[in-house]
Amino acid sequence: MTKTIKVALAGAGAFGIKHLDGIRNIDGVEVVSLISRDLDKTKEVANKYGIQHVTTELADSLAMPEVDAVILCTPTQMHADQTLACLNAGKHVQVEIPLCDVLAEGEEVVRVAKQSSLVAMCGHTRRFNPSHQYVHNKIKAGEFNIQQMDVQTYFFRRTNMNALGQARSWTDHLLWHHAAHTVDLFAYQCGSPIVKANAIQGPIHPTLGIAMDMSIQLKAANGAICTLSLSFNNDGPLGTFFRYIGDTATYIARYDDLFTGKEEKIDVSQVAVSMNGIELQDREFFAAIKEGRQPNSCVESVLACYQVLHDLEQQLNAR
Repeated sequence: MTKTIKVALAGAGAFGIKHLDGIRNIDGVEVVSLISRDLDKTKEVANKYGIQHVTTELADSLAMPEVDAVILCTPTQMHADQTLACLNAGKHVQVEIPLCDVLAEGEEVVRVAKQSSLVAMCGHTRRFNPSHQYVHNKIKAGEFNIQQMDVQTYFFRRTNMNALGQARSWTDHLLWHHAAHTVDLFAYQCGSPIVKANAIQGPIHPTLGIAMDMSIQLKAANGAICTLSLSFNNDGPLGTFFRYIGDTATYIARYDDLFTGKEEKIDVSQVAVSMNGIELQDREFFAAIKEGRQPNSCVESVLACYQVLHDLEQQLNAR
């Protein structure tokens, strides 16, 4: 595929804008349609990025013959159904993490994707951050092996707000969204499936209806372990911080930045063509379309993560 890839993007909120910023740096790609629930706000974003078509309905964009691919930055509960709609409309699709919040729905997406010739990818951004790519390259070269990962995912989100501090129409989830990043990354970096997983959670928020604190333990088949702490109650530094403890080094990853265990910054600027994990994720999606191949983090490759999350949910519901 050599022609310009024409894209519809659904969700003009915080993450949709991150994708629009990243796509600006990628040649041979044009966003031609923007979908979001608030038409006036969607028009504002479309005007800023020079997008001609605006709608509140995904079906309107899927009906456009010129649209080759769709990026979904919509509420979690819509991800699986919308991904299926894109595939059934003959469009390549990248859905933001998580693929689903019900395992059976994710399994159906994988089934339909495997029967098609389309690219179906899930936005597991940690696979693409330069910091984590650096560690991955060390592992592939046989220079580093993970003994333990210690991960903290911390936000201060006692009201239903998005990353821009705007009111959100849906409820985020520590297990199905935020834990998905680490569960997938741990198995991916170890190159070994997760064979044991345990979880406990704190009290359910009376209004949001979700646990605001959670602790997860994982073990890979190769013996590596991971401890993940998650909170929406943390009034302090926000984000996810990864400590890789290995046989030859310790690394601390903070999004696209990487440090030694002694807080010495590591130059990862040459790891990839960009320092922006979202842009690198999008570059992989479009490259896979042009090259007619499956991308890193295709829906089939990430399904094991959601099987683990499903098992953890079953544990939590039984307690």
